[in-house]
Amino acid sequence: MTTSPRSPADPLAWLFALEQHGIKLGLANIRALAAALDHPERAFAPILVAGTNGKGSVAAMIERGLRAAGYRTGLYTSPHLVRLAERVAVAGRPVSESSLEAGADGLRALVDRLRAAGRLEAPPTFFEATTAMALARFRAAEVQVAVLEVGMGGRFDATNVARPVAVAIPSIDLDHERFLGSTLEEIAFEKAGVIDPGAVVVSGERKPAAREVLRRIARERAARFVDAGAGADLRARLREGRSEVEMLATPRGRYGPLTLALRGLHQLRNAVVAVRVLEELGAAGLAVPAAAIERALTDVRWPGRLDLRERDPEHRVLLDAAHNVAAAAAFGEYVREIAPGGLPLVFGALRDKDAAGMVRAIGPAASRFVCTPAGTPRERPAAELAEVVRRERPGVPVDVARSPLEALAEAWRHGPLVGAAGSIYLVGSLIEGLEPVRPGPPLPDTGA
Repeated sequence: MTTSPRSPADPLAWLFALEQHGIKLGLANIRALAAALDHPERAFAPILVAGTNGKGSVAAMIERGLRAAGYRTGLYTSPHLVRLAERVAVAGRPVSESSLEAGADGLRALVDRLRAAGRLEAPPTFFEATTAMALARFRAAEVQVAVLEVGMGGRFDATNVARPVAVAIPSIDLDHERFLGSTLEEIAFEKAGVIDPGAVVVSGERKPAAREVLRRIARERAARFVDAGAGADLRARLREGRSEVEMLATPRGRYGPLTLALRGLHQLRNAVVAVRVLEELGAAGLAVPAAAIERALTDVRWPGRLDLRERDPEHRVLLDAAHNVAAAAAFGEYVREIAPGGLPLVFGALRDKDAAGMVRAIGPAASRFVCTPAGTPRERPAAELAEVVRRERPGVPVDVARSPLEALAEAWRHGPLVGAAGSIYLVGSLIEGLEPVRPGPPLPDTGA
């Protein structure tokens, strides 16, 4: 995830400069911006996707199903891997660079006016600004429904300026504890802050402590709670690295046989959440037929998540944006299915992430580690990561590289298929450095 040097007068340079304000939880700024923009979030039906892991995948599947059903859609996700335009898509396509520049230029002028008038207490954060830009772009593009991925938490997240007709919460796990709390219950409470009266809430969370918090808040806010797994019957297997669904039955429909476009058995749970949301949208006037729901599962793209790419048949890499313990465990489970002996792993992480927990969660899926800076000022030094690996996985070979691409070259010295995980920034750096590359062929079938 990189940005090119820009002139200070460039509106996108102004936008990226807002990153210096870091993370600021609260709705005052986004509410002021939305009001000054004449509430673009009211021009379409919003669907919010909150939680810890699986948000982006579920958001992408929901948007694909709605688009297959004939709706004009918006999709707002974060962070981006390589280009800012990835965050804002209309009708399945990222917006143009020129429209981003125009949106940032207009927002900069608006912020200056609001600050001068005393209607904006502090400069917006980067996420607040990009959220306001996305909402305005969706209104200008006349989308009918927009799927908004919640950035962090929920209760005080900028996306919570929208009043959703539906909320999806795929999972709750420990992440961003410094901001959200140190227990599952505390984090679930923050994530549930996006639940609105009258909305339908679909949750894939299985841990009782977190699920009960979500259920309680939905009840308190007169929202309808749907446990995605309740009454669902799923029969699937992993073949050539992909999940083949023989049959998925829910209380409202039956689907399959089909093959999920997204890799990993953990995507089965995400798929069930997306299906249940799409089924329930009829109550909000957004009917989605069964054929469109199947398209949501089989024809969705979500780069950087168990994303197999190849430079040539002897140089392939499985990229995954896993950046917390739960996501690292899912990555490790998938690798062990397709490569029981493990893979050489390019590993980079941020300073505020549980690198030791990720190393333990990946476990024997990594036959060796090549530690690298992740490609962001927030990165943890590669030498420090190597010490973490030596402490947590004694006896496993560890190398240190100066950059993600050097790490990838070193990993390829130990096998034609390697992995890369630990940070979204790491994956973005590799994708940018590898372009153009093509999607890899099917992985070998291990009989799993």
